[in-house]
Amino acid sequence: MVHQRSSPQWLSSSGHEEDIRAVLAPRLAHFEAVARHEHVTRAAQELGIPQSTLSRAMVRLEQDLGVALFARRGRTVSLTPAGRTFLGSAERALAEVEKAAESVRADADPTAGKVAFGFLHTLGSETVPALIRAFRTDHPKVRFQLVQNYGEAMIERLRAGGLDLCLTSPVPDAPDLVARRLDEQRLRLVVPDDHRLARRRRVRLAEAEDETFVTLEPGYGLRRITDDLCAEAGFTPRVAFEGEEAETLRGLVAAGLGVALLPPPAVARPGVVELTVTAPRAVREIGVAWLDGHPDTPPVAAFKRFLLSRRGGLLPD
Repeated sequence: MVHQRSSPQWLSSSGHEEDIRAVLAPRLAHFEAVARHEHVTRAAQELGIPQSTLSRAMVRLEQDLGVALFARRGRTVSLTPAGRTFLGSAERALAEVEKAAESVRADADPTAGKVAFGFLHTLGSETVPALIRAFRTDHPKVRFQLVQNYGEAMIERLRAGGLDLCLTSPVPDAPDLVARRLDEQRLRLVVPDDHRLARRRRVRLAEAEDETFVTLEPGYGLRRITDDLCAEAGFTPRVAFEGEEAETLRGLVAAGLGVALLPPPAVARPGVVELTVTAPRAVREIGVAWLDGHPDTPPVAAFKRFLLSRRGGLLPD
């Protein structure tokens, strides 16, 4: 019988607490097996370790906790009230570990694993559905966890481990990331259909210097590109509205609130005219990014190879 201790082993002589998780975690499965069998020898046989090793481990566990978990009669044992309480928690902890192991194994399964994939709002209506449909022709059981957001938010999520890959623009340049350019998308100056430029097909961006712009909010890649292109054209845009969706901006252009630099729409919108910008060259690069040095699971590696194979053909014509 182990007597109560006023100072368990996991308290150092200086009184500083060590990590009790590190002390207990390796012994939980051993404790659960002994409690289930109520016999040290049978539990040791199941675990594939010497009986003496298991006995010492259980004594050390009790010493570390400072409580008696077992009442002993030779090699037969029974749980004390404290042991029964501890067993319930140990079983739940082991079940959670098993559940987590099953989950990560399932996510890494080559044929039916998971890809956490982020993409820009403006790529969500056509580009990403087409990519996933094409990829699943050869990988029909791969699962996707999809996140639609603006570029900086996706990069933050990538760094936090919440994404495996993301499609973003501009293509990031950071030491902790790997990024590959996949395609470029022409941007158009979108004006109301009764605008002074509406009968034109092409326009220099400098011709919109006196216009009011509707743009995406700061932090969005397209906003940065808009500001940079306007600066290259020799002016700073006067902004009437900052939004989160390109199609919201198109609606506001149709309502006469301003003009906008936007990628082509999935479906033509009435009330606006989309003009080709001849100068400066108005494009945005689309690329795929991932964390440098992080190993890929088989489904992530397969989808990464697929995306890289679409260089120059990522976007619809």
